[in-house]
Order: sequence, then structure tokens, then C-alpha cells
Amino acid sequence: IFASSSSLKVGLELALVGEAGCAQGGGFQFYRWRGSGFDGMLLLPLLSGLLCACATAMVSTKSTLPKVSAPANFVAPEPKPLSMTRPREQLPGLLTGGLALAIRLATGVFTLGWKPKLLLGAEAEDIGPGTRKYGFRVGPLAFRDESPLLATAPRPELPLVLYEYEASPFCRKVREAALLLDIPLELRPCPGARAGFASELQERTGRMTVPYLIDPNTEKEMFESDDIIEYMLDAYGPSRDAYDAKAIWPLRGAFAVTTATFATLLRGLAGSQRLENARPDNEQMLPLELWGYEPSPFVRPVREKLCALCLKHVLIPTSRGSANRDRLIAKTSVQQFQVPFLVDPNTGVELFESPEILDYLEAVYTV
Repeated sequence: IFASSSSLKVGLELALVGEAGCAQGGGFQFYRWRGSGFDGMLLLPLLSGLLCACATAMVSTKSTLPKVSAPANFVAPEPKPLSMTRPREQLPGLLTGGLALAIRLATGVFTLGWKPKLLLGAEAEDIGPGTRKYGFRVGPLAFRDESPLLATAPRPELPLVLYEYEASPFCRKVREAALLLDIPLELRPCPGARAGFASELQERTGRMTVPYLIDPNTEKEMFESDDIIEYMLDAYGPSRDAYDAKAIWPLRGAFAVTTATFATLLRGLAGSQRLENARPDNEQMLPLELWGYEPSPFVRPVREKLCALCLKHVLIPTSRGSANRDRLIAKTSVQQFQVPFLVDPNTGVELFESPEILDYLEAVYTV
């Protein structure tokens, strides 16, 4: 109900003349509005029905979520930063992950405007165990990195949504651009652009083409990796004059596609197909939360597994210079920063350590 005149003084008299339970389809309510030039009875039978429908939908959604639980006798592993908990198992993946990182010139390891900083005195004392602040301290000195450029750049209130899959070189470019800009992404895996959330994408757009970006903050949606990257730079990056364009050169042209393809081949096309033993209802799960940056050889296997299982997940970027490093330290109270860190709202489990995360995902989300 809208009043066009700002001088209109309206008094509201509510008279409930009839009521029926939600189960019977809602009730009828009469409202009398009295004011200068306006006096009438307005029948709003849809109001209570709408409220009941919303409540019913919320209860229904909650009750129809797939039921999963942590493995029997599960205990989250103790975080062990800068170490391999299973050397023989991890070494091959770390080698191929390191080669993929080198081929891509470490794109995504550092945020745009990354700046290292040496701290002394009181500033150094503010870094270390118990301070909940990211950095490395050695005696009276401390090292910390940040991105002053991104500190003043616009930040999205909600994660951007990206339909993608791990093995696509075009999707890789977009994910790396988001890491440069320290932007969280809700990733909806579409292995081979045919499985996972590909059917949902087709219903929305009429196409099974990735990457496809949805920005819920601006209601912008688009295909094409280059267009998506330019959009993110304009919407959430610093002024183009504030940084050297060479910083985003690895995301451009034939070099980006070729090297991203070789990086995918080195990883054996991981994430390009839905695992045959993945639970059929994985796409209906609540989004998991992964803290990390995918160029890390420790994080990438987890990303590949999430994609192959077709699990929706929000990637919280933690590249060098990311403000999220402080947030992760504060959230977990760990003595020293490390990734990956997985938060699973479907089971309530939170854990570090790449091999243990892979075991956990295999135990919970396969049949």
C-alpha cells in the first residue's frame, strides 16, 4: 500500500474478521486505513498466505537437505604448518602442483599490490602466538605482508557465484583473477561443463558454457572469461592507474590459455569429471567453506576433490597480502598460518591438513 502524498496522515485500524490455519491455506484479514482523502476497506487475503508459504518453504528446505555426518570416531587432526604429514603420499602431488605453479608464473599466489613489511619494536611484538595477527616473528623482528591497494578498493558484501570446473583453463583464469583481487567466490562445479551444476546453469541461461559469473551484489551476470575478469577489475579492483598493467598480464591472451592448459595436463585433468562414487545428492548439500589459495600445492588437491565430487563451496582467498589471513588466524587461533582449512556446515566439522581433508571428503561424500 503506497501513499503518494507526504502530508497524508494515516491512522491504521486493524480488525481481524476471519482466520484460518496455515494448513488450510491461510486466513482473511481486513485492514481499515483512515486519513485525509482515504478511507476504505482493503482485503488482503494473500498476506497471511504468503507468510505461511514462506515459513513452510523454510521448514521444508531444512527438512529435505541430505543428511550426512562425520565419520565414526572422527577427530580433527592437529595442524602442522610447513610440513608433510604423509610424505610418500603427498610428494608426487606436490611436485606436479609446484610445476603447475611455475608454469603459471605463480599467478594468484600474491594479491594485487602485495607489499612485504619488516616490523620492529612494538609492531613486532604484536605478531606471534596469542596475538591473532598474521605474520612471522624471529626474535625482535617480525615479517608481515599486506596489500595497501586493496585496502581501499570496493569489497563485495556477498561472494560472487561462479559456475566452473577445475580443469578448464578459462575458469582457472577467472579464479586466479579473484585471488589477485582477494574476492571470495562461491564455486559451483560443472565437471566437463556437463555434470554437477551444469544442468542448473542450463536452466538459468539456456547454455552449458563455463565460466559463468553471477554477482549478487550488482545483479550482473555474464559468460566469457575475459569479460568476467574485466568486470571484476572494474567493480572490485583499485584504480587502473594505481598499478602496473603487467601485474595482470598472465591472465591475458594466448599465454594464459596455453600455460593454464599445460598446468591442467600436469595435474592429470583432475576435476574434469564427476567421480563415479560421488553421492548423487551432493549438489543439494549446503556450501562448504574452503580457506586457501589454489596455486598452493597443498590446497589444489582439495579444490580438485571438491570439484570432482560436485560440492558447492565458497573459496575464501588467502593469497600473500590477503586480509583474510588475519581473519583465519582469529577464527582458528592457530599458532601459525596454514591452509587449506575446511569448514563443513553439513556435519559441523572443521579441519586442517590436506591429506586428512581428502580422506574426510571421501568418507562423507561418496557411496
